[in-house]
Amino acid sequence: MAFSNNNAYDMSLFESSYGSPARQRPARRPQRTPDRRRQNGGQAKVVRIPKKKIEKAKRRKHSKLKLAFGFTVSAMIVFVTGIIIYGNVQLTELNQQIADAEEVLKNSQSEYTQMQMNVDAKYTTAIIEEYAKNELGMTKSSNAQKEFVDLSNGDKAEITVESEESVFDKIADAISSLWS
Repeated sequence: MAFSNNNAYDMSLFESSYGSPARQRPARRPQRTPDRRRQNGGQAKVVRIPKKKIEKAKRRKHSKLKLAFGFTVSAMIVFVTGIIIYGNVQLTELNQQIADAEEVLKNSQSEYTQMQMNVDAKYTTAIIEEYAKNELGMTKSSNAQKEFVDLSNGDKAEITVESEESVFDKIADAISSLWS
């Protein structure tokens, strides 16, 4: 940006003949340049618009087709934006439900672990043996109570042979199966 006067750079304003800048008089401003009107021969620049253009501008109406197209495009933009926002809301709600379900699952697994530890602590083999001995009157088995099974005779296998039926027996069986 160019300045027309250079007062901002006039260093003489800061010099003092009396020792202090406050006592000094301000320098005179340079004279203004003459108006443009005076440079153009005293006439201002005037743009003349023909009357036909003025009347046409007054009569100008918006095209109904352009208005309908603009309205349709605007409605489509609003509709698409609404769908995007609705989708994001649904996605956020589903993510929140998933987070809640994961929290419930985590709590349930923690409770299961605690209960399993309690059960393991209550039902050790030593506690079960003591309960069986004192409350139920059970004892450990001895060799006298054991019964041995002898399988020294070896393994046996039996083969069964089906008797052959006659054709008439097969037909009679087929007919009887239809009626039953």
